[in-house]
Amino acid sequence: MANRALFEGLVYDEWDRPVHTALIGNEASYVIDDDGFLRHIDSEDIDRHVLALFLSQLEDNREMAVEQMLNMMGKDDLFTKAAIDAQLNNVDMDQILAQGIPGQARDMLGMVGFRIKINVHGEVIAIDQPSVPDED
Repeated sequence: MANRALFEGLVYDEWDRPVHTALIGNEASYVIDDDGFLRHIDSEDIDRHVLALFLSQLEDNREMAVEQMLNMMGKDDLFTKAAIDAQLNNVDMDQILAQGIPGQARDMLGMVGFRIKINVHGEVIAIDQPSVPDED
């Protein structure tokens, strides 16, 4: 079980209210206020769902992701591209859950409009995320 909520501050309930986090023992939960009843939803279930979506999108846009990483690094050689490609092949969801997302990256996701909406049962009902603008 996860000891921190990966998307803390980015999760909202059905009524667009921010969902808070809490620890129950060593397990992180998202806490939904359901008319005064606080429902604790295991954060790992929601986090895995959203990460699976991210990883699927990364695989679908792999070429663009590699190209953008090379641009950010200011490199365009075959060895760097091969290293990035190999790293993308070895993405481990459990490792991401264990390490967490840096606070600055989470803040940046929030600033660009990334939001996860869940219902009182802890099911992801919507994910608002920025998209890449069309080339036109």
